[in-house]
Amino acid sequence: MPFILKRYPATIGKTIQILLLQDLGLKHGYSQRMLSRKRVFDANQIAYKNSDIVHDDHIYIAEFEGHTRGLKPLLTFKEFALFDKPSHLMIHPNSKNTKYSLLDEIRYHFGEKANQAHRIDAETSGLLLLGLQEKAVKALATMFENKEYKKSYLALVEGEIKEDIKINYRLRKEGKNIGVRMAICENDEEGKESLTYIKPIEYNKEKNITLVEAIPHTGRQHQIRVHLYAVGHRIVGDPIYGINDVTAEEYLDKTLSDEARLEATGASRLWLHANYLEFFYKKVLYKIYSKNKSIYNEFKS
Repeated sequence: MPFILKRYPATIGKTIQILLLQDLGLKHGYSQRMLSRKRVFDANQIAYKNSDIVHDDHIYIAEFEGHTRGLKPLLTFKEFALFDKPSHLMIHPNSKNTKYSLLDEIRYHFGEKANQAHRIDAETSGLLLLGLQEKAVKALATMFENKEYKKSYLALVEGEIKEDIKINYRLRKEGKNIGVRMAICENDEEGKESLTYIKPIEYNKEKNITLVEAIPHTGRQHQIRVHLYAVGHRIVGDPIYGINDVTAEEYLDKTLSDEARLEATGASRLWLHANYLEFFYKKVLYKIYSKNKSIYNEFKS
């Protein structure tokens, strides 16, 4: 399990906030985060609240302790590293009961100060960049926030695409049953500007699918997925776009069976892969490609 209860000596009569800061030497932001997430407990394993007084000579903290399942970093540099993330692997645990996430591998290989600089969806495979120290994490995260990078994806899409496509539909939250679903806007006054370039690579006539390169020039939620669906080329295996609300809800609630998922979406995963990343770091230009060939294998099979 990634969260381990660790016991620490405590001074009775102090507030839990002061104890964490003074006695244990935790940073203010981290201690507040641990308290707000109910990960600090008394001797009876009842979670402390921010202003509670410590009433035992010890406390427990549920700390994340990474473990490995054999996934190794793709590349490691002095201040950052990259993983080639497989599909169906979330980056962070979404509860104390999450048995495994990419954060396990990050902390196992690089320690507690390492963290990811950006996010990709659990079902999206491919390149994920992380900083190995706090300064590097912040610098790389700022780089992504400021769009100071180039990134491209590979995707398997339904139907044949013969020529390059420029998709510049503005995007907004759909605001209906599926809370994470995005929608294109009907006029230029709504939503956020979004731009994606699609370049066809090869068409599989037997499967009626096209392998494409998708280059997002903005970074909106589900941008590539909703843009491709909007022009009639839904990504194979997409469990949110191009299917009915009931199936999408079952997928999000994790009650959709593997058989129903395959029948509804055409695949057991979303065939979207973060394939290329280009960026400057400390005046050095890095151009990095994924080594994961699963999308090519699926296209050819």
